[in-house]
Amino acid sequence: MIAHSSSANQFKQSATTYRWANVEGVRIFYREAGSSTAPTIVMFHGFPSSSRSFDRLIPLLAPLYHVVAPDYPAFGHSDQPEPKEYSYTFDKLADTMDKFLDVLRISKCVFLLHDYGGPVGFRLMLKDPARVAGLIVMNANAYAEGLGKKWAGIADFWSDRSAHADVFDNFISQAATELRHTLGTSHLERYNPDTWTDEYQWLAKPGQYEIQAELLFDYQTNVKSYETWQHWLRQQRPATLVVWGRNDPSFVAAGAVAYKRDLPEAEVHLLDGGHFPLDEQNDEIASLIKDFMARHSN
Repeated sequence: MIAHSSSANQFKQSATTYRWANVEGVRIFYREAGSSTAPTIVMFHGFPSSSRSFDRLIPLLAPLYHVVAPDYPAFGHSDQPEPKEYSYTFDKLADTMDKFLDVLRISKCVFLLHDYGGPVGFRLMLKDPARVAGLIVMNANAYAEGLGKKWAGIADFWSDRSAHADVFDNFISQAATELRHTLGTSHLERYNPDTWTDEYQWLAKPGQYEIQAELLFDYQTNVKSYETWQHWLRQQRPATLVVWGRNDPSFVAAGAVAYKRDLPEAEVHLLDGGHFPLDEQNDEIASLIKDFMARHSN
């Protein structure tokens, strides 16, 4: 007879599983690990990624915490409804993620927000503040000073999308997809090129051009919401950890420091990394999260 040790049971709990949930007829793919009785961390990914961007982080947290990381509709392995059937706005993505958490019966969690995960997560937190056990911000901007130089061109796209279609074409180009990861790094050898080649292949899928154009155009609603989000932070004062790749040219380091204005007790760490800080600082970020969770998740 083979005895099952406690370490073997812990490994089973911390191993990542890959699942789908039906949310109003849309299949949402998600990664899950850890014991469901442990404090929950819900991870919302950025563009043009998916829950895959947390692949190396999840196993480091799962022995202690319940981790859930979904893909938005039309991202990763989730369904890609036709735009005539599904409105590709951040309001709609947040509504789907809200219902996804209801399906999984997650009523209390720490939100980890990266990039597009910021506008998705802030909408959820404003709707139901009681759900928020804490906040981890990873290059998810909520301040005007956090917008890098490229956003001036994107603002032109917002003002007249047909006249400035070239702005969007560059936004989803192969070169931009690679630079979104590597620009600013001094350690290119740490970056897996499969990441951006896979992301670019995904962006080239039928229907993605139209969907991502709609979302980038709708991003202006997020910038207009910054003051509302900041007011919510001042009112609710969630325990907050900011881990930010300081070399990010899209959401610059000033956007990380700005969180201290509304949350003086926030812990802000500017790390040697870019827009996807986990590419280069995965272990350091895991350690910071575990320390933060140990003090704020009970």
